[in-house]
Amino acid sequence: MYMRVTRKKPIQIYIEPRQDAALTHLARRKRVSKAEIIRESLESYLREIPLEDDPAMGILHLGESERKDLSERHDEYIARYARQKTK
Repeated sequence: MYMRVTRKKPIQIYIEPRQDAALTHLARRKRVSKAEIIRESLESYLREIPLEDDPAMGILHLGESERKDLSERHDEYIARYARQKTK
C-alpha cells in the first residue's frame, strides 16, 4: 500500500506486550516499520467509521445557514460545532 509522503505528527502510545510482539512480527514479514503498520491500521479503521459518526458531516450544511459572515469566520463556527459535539 502506498501512502503519500506528508509531514507526520509524532504521537506516543502504550500497547500491550502481545500487541508489540504481533506488530514486530508483522512489520518484519511485510518489511516495513511498526509505525507504517500502525498508520495503515488507523487509516483502515477511520475509513470504516459510519458516515453519520464522522465529525465533518455536521458542518456540511453550515453554508446553507443564514450566516452572512461564513467565509470570514468559518474556523470559529467549526470550532463551536466541535465543542458542542464533545459535550
